[in-house]
Amino acid sequence: MHSAPSVSYPVGRSRFAATLLLVIWLLGAAGVALWSVQVRAPGWQVGASAALVLLAGLCAARNWWRAPPGDFSWDGENWNWSAAGQEAAGSLEVGLDLQRWLLLRFTGGKVVRWLWLERARHPERWEDLRRAVYSRARPQALRQEQSPAVKP
Repeated sequence: MHSAPSVSYPVGRSRFAATLLLVIWLLGAAGVALWSVQVRAPGWQVGASAALVLLAGLCAARNWWRAPPGDFSWDGENWNWSAAGQEAAGSLEVGLDLQRWLLLRFTGGKVVRWLWLERARHPERWEDLRRAVYSRARPQALRQEQSPAVKP
């Protein structure tokens, strides 16, 4: 059994994530605007709703803007995240796979980071990255856990 190839992939602010956040925010703002017109809510409720939508948009923009650029790598056995001179090894979960974009949850010790990876950032390595993300467990881990069919 062969493991997925080692791969390093650059990570930074995702244009796709920014567009997605903007569309969701605009839908929320439109929903509040339509609600305020149809229900004829008191002014304080409309103001509070508009303030909450604005606050949500500002928080999303701030988180997007502060997304640290770094490298996400697979060495054949472990996932590693390195940014601003700091490194963390950890595990990976796929949150969303849209073929050209991947939303990954990286957990390394106390570090939990959601990463948007885009094919356009490094198309030559994209398929290697996808193979590594979806590769099976390491052969050593499989040997330690025997399947029920193998047990006597």
